[in-house]
Amino acid sequence: MILFIECLIAIGLFTLVIIPIDVKNPLGVISDYPPEIRKRCVELGLIENTEKRFSAKDIIRKTLAVIVLVILSVLVLKKVNHAETFTEGFLDSFIIWLSITWFDALVIDCLWFCHSKRMRIPGTEDMKEYKDYLFHIKQSCIGTLIGLPACALIGLLVALF
Repeated sequence: MILFIECLIAIGLFTLVIIPIDVKNPLGVISDYPPEIRKRCVELGLIENTEKRFSAKDIIRKTLAVIVLVILSVLVLKKVNHAETFTEGFLDSFIIWLSITWFDALVIDCLWFCHSKRMRIPGTEDMKEYKDYLFHIKQSCIGTLIGLPACALIGLLVALF
């Protein structure tokens, strides 16, 4: 039950951070949009054409988020869950990671992003790629894999401390 509540809290915090950022400036999170929409934004002169999908700023932002997540996860798993072993730390953190990743894919991306006019960038409103559910599911699978080393690190830190 504790793990379920932790998943709900994590999803809530994730949503409170992500939604305002997305709504405030959709071009600020353009790296998370489907490739065809990014290409149209380049054609419209809204963003620069770069070979890299993620800018240095994007990578720094996402890396800092993972570092904060690792630290908070270790503290919560040690104090609340009383996790002591690598396996306990890894599995609990991975379940929380999965809950956030798949909530993001299914609710925020497939339900909200794909249907919200607030996320439409002027000049791209007509694009069918806004409803590219498969793009979001694939990105979630990648996100799931990215979580493995982060959760392994959490498991290691739980076991060490």
